[in-house]
Amino acid sequence: MKNLKNYSLITKSYVNTFIRKRDKDIHKGDCGRVLIVAGSKGMAGAAVLSARAALRTGAGLVRVSIPEELFPILQIGVPEATCISRERSMQDLMQYHAIAAGPGLGDDEKNGLYLKKILECRDKPVVLDADGLNLLKDDLDAMKNAKAKLILTPHPGEAARLLSVSTQAINQDRVKSAWELTAATGAVTVLKGADTVVATPEGKTYINTTGNPGMATGGSGDVLTGVIAALAGQGLDPEAAAAAGVYLHGLAGDMAAQVLGEYGIIASDIATRIALAIKTTMDEQDILEK
Repeated sequence: MKNLKNYSLITKSYVNTFIRKRDKDIHKGDCGRVLIVAGSKGMAGAAVLSARAALRTGAGLVRVSIPEELFPILQIGVPEATCISRERSMQDLMQYHAIAAGPGLGDDEKNGLYLKKILECRDKPVVLDADGLNLLKDDLDAMKNAKAKLILTPHPGEAARLLSVSTQAINQDRVKSAWELTAATGAVTVLKGADTVVATPEGKTYINTTGNPGMATGGSGDVLTGVIAALAGQGLDPEAAAAAGVYLHGLAGDMAAQVLGEYGIIASDIATRIALAIKTTMDEQDILEK
């Protein structure tokens, strides 16, 4: 990887500065209300994974904006989350502490209009992933001018579409690519992949130190979206939520690999270990899963 002169590694000690023990008198409303705008016909699983990950990351309340015909799938897959139709979810966006949009969303033009409404939420942390990025690829100004605090989580292919270059060009210099995307959108950029890169509008670059090849599986990015949204919903600023999120996501994947090996890990294996990853990060000594 090139251009690594000015960067910081995301380590356990760094993440520990943000993940704190909870007050004894805390209630669910204090732990973040998160809205996840996700899912479409044939892609309900993406919404399930994001919601499950957000809950495992400690979000107090998770609501999923999803087509009504998919409510049963979501409520069976994640009974702790609630469902709301797309139309109704747009009526009071400011009640949420953080919003995630994109996993399995689909390419319906109406979803693009919903996304632009979400971008108007002043000072609200908003995580854009997958179709949330694809729907806005021809309108980077909408992101640049957003009132929300944006966190983008593209894989190299999505980053290539946003910057109108080849995937090969993105991977040739991942740090530079992350910076170019941040410059074009004004957002915190999380460029996923081996050694995930986090670039911030304030000029900081972070390189993740956790994760393994077994995490290269469908749905892994949906889990990351839920993790980052939950952290932002609990009060972490976009930079900290992104950096801590990729670390915990990777650590959960490493824990899955300890038990299962790197072949056959699925996204659900990562999501179910997020809570243990947080516990391990907070503990004085790492706890290996039995």
